Amino acid sequence: MTEEDFLRFVDTMRRIAKPMLIVANKIDLPAAEANVERLKKLDYTVIPASAEAELALRRAAEKKLIDYRPGDADFKIAQPEKLSPTQIKALETIREKILTKNGSTGVQNAINTAYFKLLNMITVYPVEDVEHLSNHQGKVLPDTYLVPQGTTARQFAYIIHTELGESFLYAVNARDKRRIGEDAVLKDRDVISIVSTQKRA
Repeated sequence: MTEEDFLRFVDTMRRIAKPMLIVANKIDLPAAEANVERLKKLDYTVIPASAEAELALRRAAEKKLIDYRPGDADFKIAQPEKLSPTQIKALETIREKILTKNGSTGVQNAINTAYFKLLNMITVYPVEDVEHLSNHQGKVLPDTYLVPQGTTARQFAYIIHTELGESFLYAVNARDKRRIGEDAVLKDRDVISIVSTQKRA
């Protein structure tokens, strides 16, 4: 094995054992695009981002000045009368230089990519009432769990609570009201009700 082969082997092992995501912040700066292209040539997952823009949009949304959710490709000014001309100009700059150009600020995209692509996670929604997709208090889809791909119904019950896993009888897929066994592998965005031998207190 040559030194080059050895370095390639070590790099491949590291990529498998420690998958890496590069979040290229400050995408609005003049040299940013060239830097992103240079990083992509290294064969890494690169997400262009602007944390500062995301923070500004979230703060404006918290004050109900704009309609914006993390990951959105645009926003709507909700209360223009409460914004100064400088603030409106700053928001328009974010829209023009970041959102329109990149599709988002990149922050939510980086989080999603890390969880769903690098870590191979899926989302599963546990419910008690499969008819109303709610818990015992009537809250619709009250919880979301991020679990590894390949998680079975019984493993999911254990993730929710050890006693639920130990007393597992079967699960119900809320989409088609079908019973599924303990070895059924859950899919992304499944809505699941766990039926156990223990009564809820």
